[in-house]
Amino acid sequence: MNGQRQGERLSDFTARQPDGQEVSLADRLGKAVLIVNTASQCGFTPQYAGLEQLWQDYRDQGFEVMAFPCNQFGGQEPGSAEEIAQFCQVNFGLSFPLMAKVEVNGPGAPPLWQWLKDRARGIFGTRKVKWNFTKFLVDRDGHVVRRFAPGAKPETLRAAIEKVLREG
Repeated sequence: MNGQRQGERLSDFTARQPDGQEVSLADRLGKAVLIVNTASQCGFTPQYAGLEQLWQDYRDQGFEVMAFPCNQFGGQEPGSAEEIAQFCQVNFGLSFPLMAKVEVNGPGAPPLWQWLKDRARGIFGTRKVKWNFTKFLVDRDGHVVRRFAPGAKPETLRAAIEKVLREG
């Protein structure tokens, strides 16, 4: 269990903003949250548009998207926080939270990412994130509901998101 206690929730963790400030995720309790590791120079980068559309369509119902830029896969996110934010704004008009760049695998992965991978394993039970744009859906109680593969287009997540919002 990677030293994680049974029953932890999203609200038990923190994340860093692009300016380096650590923020509590306790304010996400009561919301459905989609957490995604992203990259600006990836074949899946156009998914930013779909993620923004999900955010626009469901945010008033208590849904949030949190993007965590990651440079671990093919060096596809080499930019600074400012460069990443500018790229996302100019190319995709992103308005959902863009967090600080993270490592999602290995000893440098923050506790949040260790917890996500432990609670929703990938194909064949793997804990590792295999590539950019792996998505984790967290319910309103702060529990990980499901992991979606990088190739899962955001629009294909609508039914799962709506179910979490209804059951919330």
